[in-house]
Amino acid sequence: MLELINLSKGFGSGDTRTEVLRNVSLSVAEGEFVAILGYSGTGKTTLMSLMAGLTTPDQGEVRFRGAPVTGPGPERGLVFQSYALMPWLTVAGNVRLAVDAVHGARPAAERAALVAKYIGMVGLGHAADRRPAELSGGMRQRVGIARALAMEPQVLLLDEPLSALDALTRANLADEIEVIWARDRRTVVLVTNDVDEALVLADRIVILNPDGTLGTSFPVALPRPRDRSLLGDDPAFQALRVAVTACLLDVGARGEVQAARTLPAVVPRHALPGAYARAAKSMTDDRYLQFSQLHKVYATPKGPLTVVEDVNLTLKKGEFISLIGHSGCGKSTVLSMTAGLTGISRGAIKLDGLHVEGADPERAVVFQSPSLFPWLTAKENVAIGVDRVYPRASQSERQDVVEYYLERVGLADAMDRPAAEMSNGMRQRVGIARAFALSPKLLLLDEPFGMLDSLTRWELQEVLMEVWSRTRVTAICVTHDVDEAILLADRVVMMTNGPNATIGRITDIALPRPRSRKALADHPEYWTYRAEILGFLEDYEQGAKTEDAA
Repeated sequence: MLELINLSKGFGSGDTRTEVLRNVSLSVAEGEFVAILGYSGTGKTTLMSLMAGLTTPDQGEVRFRGAPVTGPGPERGLVFQSYALMPWLTVAGNVRLAVDAVHGARPAAERAALVAKYIGMVGLGHAADRRPAELSGGMRQRVGIARALAMEPQVLLLDEPLSALDALTRANLADEIEVIWARDRRTVVLVTNDVDEALVLADRIVILNPDGTLGTSFPVALPRPRDRSLLGDDPAFQALRVAVTACLLDVGARGEVQAARTLPAVVPRHALPGAYARAAKSMTDDRYLQFSQLHKVYATPKGPLTVVEDVNLTLKKGEFISLIGHSGCGKSTVLSMTAGLTGISRGAIKLDGLHVEGADPERAVVFQSPSLFPWLTAKENVAIGVDRVYPRASQSERQDVVEYYLERVGLADAMDRPAAEMSNGMRQRVGIARAFALSPKLLLLDEPFGMLDSLTRWELQEVLMEVWSRTRVTAICVTHDVDEAILLADRVVMMTNGPNATIGRITDIALPRPRSRKALADHPEYWTYRAEILGFLEDYEQGAKTEDAA
């Protein structure tokens, strides 16, 4: 039905020209669901634009049912990464725009029936009269899918349609897309960076290499319908997931972790004197960080709202904890109280024997957005904290600290680049370097990779683990990603749903370190841990009762 023949596409000219796609050839059969997997910047969206007829190739051609594609057409419906809805129109009005444009010759009653049919198909019949501002992100993306389906295209092109959504909404909507596709087996091409999404949806997965060429193709012969909660126990799914992951890691362009510099022997201002530290070691190392009957209550017009309730947890020095749970379960609230950015309503947090009161560089935070000064370079952004934390070090020693950690996160060649000119992944590398450069007693990570695509997250998880393995700083990472939680942590702490959220379960992760994502998927215990955590999250998706922490 759809054929790409030796496609090449580049942008710019002369020394500034960038070749994005090179000699791409691909055939998509009628009724087939093909997923194209690749890292950011590999040309996935450019490839989708060529298939949609929004862009013309420099070389080669796109054919639809044997005829050359020379522009956009209603036989190819496109769902964008962003919602692109008309904010002043209702859900029905947005879908009606597409129906009227494509099926304008049909009677009004038929067009109205089409609008209602596809709004109902994506589960938005109850919201047909709402405007986009009244909808969640997941609901807005459903409108985009309904709009594309209502055009009744022969091929549906999905350009990372779920990437802007949280993990749970993304998983649920992917399941709905499979159900919709199964009704009439419409031909679908999906561009994504999420391996699980591709495995749940596709008949075939094709890897797009970083150099713009097509790589390995994987047939997905898993039986349909595919129940996400059961797939993890399927040996065929496990083997295919390992193979696809290994292929992506092999072809991925990672930032090199360099070691040209050695870290100077400088002491941060919040370090304890050596004699005191040795005397305190036996007393505090096993209870280095303590949460005791921790509560957070907010005043509301309807009365007090308890967001977090009776959190009790003890961390050893050097331990890495992952904190996981659904949106609104209080994960970030706990982290914010630990950082001293949010007040404690009741209970206490003690770090190294002292109560946490207010923010302090001894507790470094890496946020979801790295919050850099855009006009400063990577080096200057990291130096701001370093200059404050090492007041007795010389200027050259402080500079060595800055450059050491920027090298460690793979930015040796970009130290002098302004933050405004960096990608999201590069900015987050600067944020990680900045946090480690403070030599903190406690590292707090608040969904540090949540704004990044799946494959860039993999790269930065490896960077984080490499740098952490050298410092062994006590760390807590808030995440919604089960694989990330297992990969990073010594223990995974699961939060119940809010309000009145508390610890529901704790799982010890007894996997050897150092860890890699590739080795993780091959370890027999990994699938057991994954099933346990996913089972907990699925129970609480429907509001299960609190379990005793184990």
